[in-house]
Order: sequence, then C-alpha cells, then structure tokens
Amino acid sequence: MHKKMTITLDEAVYDGLVRVVGRRKISQFLEDLARPHVLKDDLASAYRAMADDVEREREAQEWSDALIADAANAAR
Repeated sequence: MHKKMTITLDEAVYDGLVRVVGRRKISQFLEDLARPHVLKDDLASAYRAMADDVEREREAQEWSDALIADAANAAR
C-alpha cells in the first residue's frame, strides 16, 4: 500500500527532477533512493531469489563465460 505525502523542494531541485526523471516518475525515483536507508532488506533472501531465477542465472553464466573468452584472447 502506498501513502501520499507532501514534501517541499527547492525549485531548481524540482525542475531537475522533472527534467532528469520525468514528471510522473519522481515518487518512484525518491522511493528507490530512500528504501535502502530506511528498510533493512534481508540480503541473503534477495540473493537466494536471484539464484532461483533460472533465466537470470543462465544469462549471467553466458556473460561470465564471454568475459573469460575475451580475457583469453586479449593482446598481452
């Protein structure tokens, strides 16, 4: 559930947020910034969830293998 709140920002900061993030995306942007500072997520369960994602793990393995191949072919 989301809660609505009102905050006050300097006009230049607000204009920068609109320009960089977009008018309809400011709330999510600020929430994403604040979340790690106010909620202590369980890192172990997050890593477990990532490892359980078979497609993500397959892509990560392909990426890692490609890096190893690049290093083996690098000029010395």
